[in-house]
Amino acid sequence: MAPVMKNRRKRSLACFTVHPSRALALLAIVAIEAHADESGRATQVAQVQFNEQFLAHSGQAIDLSRYSRGNPVMPGAYRADLYVNEAWLGRGQVVLRQVGSGTHNVVVCFDRELLERVGVDVQKLSPAANAMLDGASGTDGRGSSKTPACIALEQLVPDATASFDIGEQRLNVSVPQVSLRRSARGYVDPRYWDDGVPAALLQYNANFFRSSSQGATFSQGYLGLTAGLNFGPWRLRHSGNLSSANSTGTRYQGVQTTLQRSIESLRSQLVIGDGFTSGSLFDSFGFRGIQLSTDDRMLPESQRGFAPRVTGIARSNAVVRIKQNGNIIYQSNVAPGAFSIDDLYPTGYGGNLDVEVTESDGSVHVSSVPYAAAVNALRPGITRYSATVGRYRDTQVSDTSMVAQATVQHGLNNTLTGYGGLTVAQGYASGLIGAAVNTEWGAIGLDAQQSTARIPRSGTRSGQSVRLSYTKLIAPTDTNISVAAFRYSSSGYLSLRDAMTLRDDGDRMGGMGGRRGFARDSFLQNGPMRGRLQLSINQQLPRDWGSLYVSGSTQDYWNRDGRDTQFQLGYNTRVGRVNVGLSVSRQFDARFKRWGNVAMITLGIPLEIGSRQVYASTNLQSDMNGRSSVQQAVTGSAGEDSAFNYGLNATQANGDRAGARASAGANLSYASPMAALTASASGGPQSSQFSAGVSGGVVAYEGGVMLTPIMGDTTAVVEADKAAGARVLNGSGLRVDRWGHAVVPNLVPFSRNEIELDPKGLPLSVELKTSMQHVAPTAGAVVRLKFETAGGGRAVLVRAMLADGTPAPFGAQAFDAAGQSVGIVAQFGQLLLRGVEPGRNAYLLKWGEGPAERCRLAITPASQPEAGAGHALTTIDALCSPVGSQD
Repeated sequence: MAPVMKNRRKRSLACFTVHPSRALALLAIVAIEAHADESGRATQVAQVQFNEQFLAHSGQAIDLSRYSRGNPVMPGAYRADLYVNEAWLGRGQVVLRQVGSGTHNVVVCFDRELLERVGVDVQKLSPAANAMLDGASGTDGRGSSKTPACIALEQLVPDATASFDIGEQRLNVSVPQVSLRRSARGYVDPRYWDDGVPAALLQYNANFFRSSSQGATFSQGYLGLTAGLNFGPWRLRHSGNLSSANSTGTRYQGVQTTLQRSIESLRSQLVIGDGFTSGSLFDSFGFRGIQLSTDDRMLPESQRGFAPRVTGIARSNAVVRIKQNGNIIYQSNVAPGAFSIDDLYPTGYGGNLDVEVTESDGSVHVSSVPYAAAVNALRPGITRYSATVGRYRDTQVSDTSMVAQATVQHGLNNTLTGYGGLTVAQGYASGLIGAAVNTEWGAIGLDAQQSTARIPRSGTRSGQSVRLSYTKLIAPTDTNISVAAFRYSSSGYLSLRDAMTLRDDGDRMGGMGGRRGFARDSFLQNGPMRGRLQLSINQQLPRDWGSLYVSGSTQDYWNRDGRDTQFQLGYNTRVGRVNVGLSVSRQFDARFKRWGNVAMITLGIPLEIGSRQVYASTNLQSDMNGRSSVQQAVTGSAGEDSAFNYGLNATQANGDRAGARASAGANLSYASPMAALTASASGGPQSSQFSAGVSGGVVAYEGGVMLTPIMGDTTAVVEADKAAGARVLNGSGLRVDRWGHAVVPNLVPFSRNEIELDPKGLPLSVELKTSMQHVAPTAGAVVRLKFETAGGGRAVLVRAMLADGTPAPFGAQAFDAAGQSVGIVAQFGQLLLRGVEPGRNAYLLKWGEGPAERCRLAITPASQPEAGAGHALTTIDALCSPVGSQD
């Protein structure tokens, strides 16, 4: 029950939250008194008075003096999560110090650095607050050594409060909005970005495949590897694969080796070694060299992607609501005067924004801001760049000439984003300039590119390429024209890859061999592309009738007649519990100069078998020329945490030269704590196949070596001693292993990640001091998160009785042999003790300072714990014997 406050003015330095396991559910009367030290600084130590009538036990009052003034949190330095106005900022060191003489009041000490960390705008501090910070020095209370003065937050920022939760290791700060630096939603201060610990990484994917058809057998083995080392902000990565087949033998292929790091001040990534360009403006290509480019992941989530800046003027203290398609996507209170909102989250392909300003007198003013996400559009004031220098790298081209590329994009305002770039290589140069325009009629992107290439045996070729794109959400009909793009290239235009292919082919003329692939041969046969048009439209139907989509593309070439064309029309809906999908596709087959048509119907039905859900699907497909197939599949999961996943399928095909053919297959996967295992098999007339695989990762750091079934680019290592079996809520089936470790994959770089342990299933003898931590790792980091635990041994519920036969007093505190507090006596003398070992265990119970207000408790649980005793609660009746004053 919460304390009842007297009707007095509340002005405390800080309040401290006691962990629930330590809290007393008491009815109390609290009086707040203000005091001042010799310097005149208000210490405002809280005076707490408990109503002893609610605490008396058998006529005895409980001594709660340790709670009467301030909080029993011990002074010292703590590493804690920092929360400001309920938003997590990061982790940092917090200093708590006792204030005043003869008191037990402990407050959080603030200096200029901590103020800046929690987001206070130090430029708005009063002269008195600045003077306090500048002269923050004093004695340690004995006059012998100089220590910084402990300044409370309330002395620096009016109406601000700070509270420290010792159980959750969390500093809660409340600061008026006017005193904070303005930062975008989702912002994490770079000072809280964590580069992680030195670590070695290995990610692997191994599989074996064997097939037999009409007496011929083919087998192949594959091992894909990605190895890495982390040291400080640097990330060294190498990826490659080892393959073996009965037709080609065994060979290892190195794919790429890269040294990479984040550069905070430039909001960029530095890549040295093998890499690829982004492909946002020019076509992407591989290189071996060096690249510096902006990393949008370093922006707050509300700053990534395109969204317009909303500006306006409020005549009074007003509420601003921003709606899109009738949904409120933003709301904020603003002061009188001009306001600017530039931290809207991107919302797909957009839809105009309706801005409502509700004044204090109730009047409402509405305006509209166009919003459509154009290709390459950036927010106003945002710049994106990339600079690459190195050798051209392509497995199908032997030419490794030097190449350099530079691109830049900048958001000028809500309407216009400008961009451009330059690519230069031996015998090749290309320049691009363009703009992305956001209008109320939709988003338009337009750019033009000029290229010049010198080709051996063919001379010089020059040409232009123009690209136009359009996106629009038509709100009244909810029609989303997601992509409509047209590109036209003159006969002399060549992309970098096309130019390198032609140069390589010219160098090889005269009988020189070389590697060729389909894309390479297709370009040499067809020549450069002349034009390409692509379109995608999605239409949401009213009243849960489903959705329609249309997509297609067509392109032609300078050296070939005809067009490559394909399009698809589809409809998806739900009838009761059944998911229904209909689609028709049409594609021109360039090899046989004819059209191919395919119609497909898909039905999906979720089934419940016991506590498990099974999904059954049926797929009917026809090419409208007499050939058809029907496939029935069933998928589901089983086991603890759904570790097993299975699938069964059967197919019936008709209409080909072999007549009707039936086949059946099955697949199974198991996510073990250390690796992911897969297997599949299928068979039909004169054919069969079998495959098996294993994948996972290895993380090695100073705390040990761990195996994991899944390992992404950015990872956290959880250390929770004695917490084996605790579930990690960040991943399906992820649990702390027997050694107290867990690997949490796929963290979001530069953003707030919440790592939480579920204590359900832990032995009663083990207690998690905190169950949640937050971290903001840099890209590729391995961060180390230590969760403090207490206990071990056994959990024992003691019914402590005094010598006169009455239960031990409610609220009495228990101390172990080392003098550490281990619990508080509850009703009827019940005391829960963790970490009890077989044999004699001695504790001291105290409910006051007098010799008669303490007793010695000795318990002796069974020397051999029962099976599963860690999860069972042993109950023991024990006598608490009186002790003398010497104890």
